[in-house]
Amino acid sequence: MDMMISNLQQQRQVTEQLRREAAIKRITVSQAVHDIMKFISDHEQEDCLVVGFSSEKANPFREKSSCILL
Repeated sequence: MDMMISNLQQQRQVTEQLRREAAIKRITVSQAVHDIMKFISDHEQEDCLVVGFSSEKANPFREKSSCILL
């Protein structure tokens, strides 16, 4: 009996999840690509990989200075 109740609860959860997914607003791939390209071009000047870093210290990928022991 407990197995039947847990199976019923699981099926209800699956049904609720499918209803939530069905309610999501969808757009075409071409519209999504257009939106991505617009976002990239709008934020191009803020992209450190495109324009570089303002200073060496701002670059998290710079070579770390090594400690030299005398």
